[in-house]
Amino acid sequence: MNIQEILPADFHPQSKVWVYQSSRLFGMNEAFEMETMFENFVSAWKSHGAPVKGYANLFYGQFIILMADETATTVGGCSTDSSVRLIKEIEQQFKVDMFNRQNLAFYINEKVQLLPLIHLNHALENGFITGETLYFNNLVATKEALIKEWLVPAKQSWLNKKLETFAEKTSKAV
Repeated sequence: MNIQEILPADFHPQSKVWVYQSSRLFGMNEAFEMETMFENFVSAWKSHGAPVKGYANLFYGQFIILMADETATTVGGCSTDSSVRLIKEIEQQFKVDMFNRQNLAFYINEKVQLLPLIHLNHALENGFITGETLYFNNLVATKEALIKEWLVPAKQSWLNKKLETFAEKTSKAV
């Protein structure tokens, strides 16, 4: 999937981005329901009374991406809170967890695979995850970073430190 082709072209590269990862894949009917929720939210999204140039979409059936182009209106605390309320509403309606940062998401065999952080060492030891395994870096904060740094080899993310530590332990054990 070329995410750049899907994102709105008229949003500034430094537009703010929030990535929310679901604890499971959404079904087709759920995705259609969310599409309406996204449209309603974006059309009503305001910051200090001014409309926010916003965008919301579901990617890979499991990631909700919200974006705000702040070239016209800066997104403040209340407008950010309203976006969090949307995600919490989705959590409740669809019985999913959208705030668990302990689940890592990888793209393996053309599918999103979740791995609890506590199982990372086991996955490394058994070769399930390597530095080349595609990883969803949900820490991206701008449209530009989303395009360039969201789905990257694990070695190009914060996981590189874990990979290096694992490599050091393995080489000492030999």
